[in-house]
Amino acid sequence: MTTTTTKPTFKPAHRSHTSLLAAAEKRTLIAIAQRLPAGVNSDHLTALGFIALLAAGASYGYALFNPVGLLLVIPLLIINWFGDSLDGTLARVRDCQRPRYGFYVDHILDAIGMSALMTGMAFSGFISPMVAGVFLIVYLLLSIEIYLATYAVGVFHLSYWNFGPTELRILLIAGNLFALRRPDAVIAGHRFLLFDLGFGIGACALFVILLQAAVKHTRQLYREEPSRR
Repeated sequence: MTTTTTKPTFKPAHRSHTSLLAAAEKRTLIAIAQRLPAGVNSDHLTALGFIALLAAGASYGYALFNPVGLLLVIPLLIINWFGDSLDGTLARVRDCQRPRYGFYVDHILDAIGMSALMTGMAFSGFISPMVAGVFLIVYLLLSIEIYLATYAVGVFHLSYWNFGPTELRILLIAGNLFALRRPDAVIAGHRFLLFDLGFGIGACALFVILLQAAVKHTRQLYREEPSRR
């Protein structure tokens, strides 16, 4: 007697991307993907984006000795955008998607890369290590919530409050240019590092988003799965 096993059906989650630049970015990425050489595949782009993020973290560390490290970060963030944003688009354009593999590899590398980036910043002298650490913790907590909601709710949120990864990269690039000219600011007679202010506000915003999303999805799942007594 022979038994046959069937693979479980996998249904990709709905992608919710409502950032300010989402529509224009999508058109741009599709146009680039249609013109890429056949020898370039999604794995190459994922690796490129990951390596660029690691290099950006190292460049922030180098900024402790030479402020030019802040400038080096800028092209690396652009390369990271190219690889990280284009890998999934290329797979969809070529109709060669691997949804589970792509989702897992892309986002585990994002978590490692973001940790490397913030570690480099913490050593840069342009941000307090405590602020960098708090921002990273809140960022990773929000990432966990997003991935749990992707599984439990079936919606993968790529942006909140009209901001997504691309907009955050642009803000970071602008912050680098400002910090290169003047790394601190005076508010009410107190001097603060520019990145402490920016990332402190960012950590607070991410925490509010985390609370909103957690409450919303908990209530949704509670309604969809009433308790049986």
